[in-house]
Amino acid sequence: MPTSYDETKVETNGYENAMTETPLAKDSWTEPKERPFRGTWNRLLQLLARAAPGEESLRPMLHRARGVKIGKGVRIGYDVVLETARPDLISIGDGVSIGMRVTIIAHFKETRGVKIGREVFVGPGAIILPNVIIGDGAVIKAGTVVSQSIPPFTVVQGNPAVPVAKCEMPLRQNITLKAFSRGIKPLTTDPNHQKPN
Repeated sequence: MPTSYDETKVETNGYENAMTETPLAKDSWTEPKERPFRGTWNRLLQLLARAAPGEESLRPMLHRARGVKIGKGVRIGYDVVLETARPDLISIGDGVSIGMRVTIIAHFKETRGVKIGREVFVGPGAIILPNVIIGDGAVIKAGTVVSQSIPPFTVVQGNPAVPVAKCEMPLRQNITLKAFSRGIKPLTTDPNHQKPN
């Protein structure tokens, strides 16, 4: 398991070792075959979860049945796609909020695994690519494409995602946007940049 959020690439060897630092020999990897019944079952549950009501109840339950590791108090918005073929490669911590139409892809060739820490906020339309760890309390703004790991309590935006601020607290359901905004500290290299009021 990577211990630093500064690591940008984690190569893994085999699904059972998802998110571990195991060097992979070039040209030695092959895609495992997907079992037809399990693949069909995963896709049916995925379709139900995308449209079903119950962002804190039914949707997380359906994704757990598919094999996604989901903590307590997780909210999953409407039309979210969580890795169709290998949902077991996704780990979502307690108190995470995933906005509508988010896509999480947990494997592509030898890169695999997505780990989302506790109390992370993922804005609508974000795309999270394989081989990343998102630190506790991070905020991913709407439409962001995450292709590298994100440190804890960091706000990211853009394609590719770039850190734009540090936050003092997670963006939870019970925190007002005004209270959250007071704890934002912009990251800038411009000495003339001033924090907006």
